[in-house]
Amino acid sequence: MDRISVERRSWNMSRIKAKNTKPEITVRSLLHRMGFRFRLHVRRLPGCPDIVLPRLKSVVFVHGCFWHRHRKCSFAYSPKTRKAFWKSKFEDNVRRDRRHLHDLAELGWRALVIWECQIRDLNVIADRLSRFLSDR
Repeated sequence: MDRISVERRSWNMSRIKAKNTKPEITVRSLLHRMGFRFRLHVRRLPGCPDIVLPRLKSVVFVHGCFWHRHRKCSFAYSPKTRKAFWKSKFEDNVRRDRRHLHDLAELGWRALVIWECQIRDLNVIADRLSRFLSDR
């Protein structure tokens, strides 16, 4: 049983940002310090990627572990109420993410997914970004 009212829960959930989240801003700052220039949330590309590097034909998604279901991550817990609703919601999100990655690849774009929980170690993220972007 939820401890707060349906209206309050709805209000709480409406405040969760989809763009310009703290992990996303952290990755953008890191890329900028590394000397890369990029575009944000390009709607014409499948999935409206968080970070787009047009010259390198590469995109970076910064996924929240809860919403995008990062496997074996403590942030990817399942709510205890309305289990069927959440199961369906999460499955749809994962399916949509896979489709977007596939569609981007079909268009010749390379994609990298960085998970919210991985942001803790910026040296590792910088290394991953460097390797990913130097391949082009």
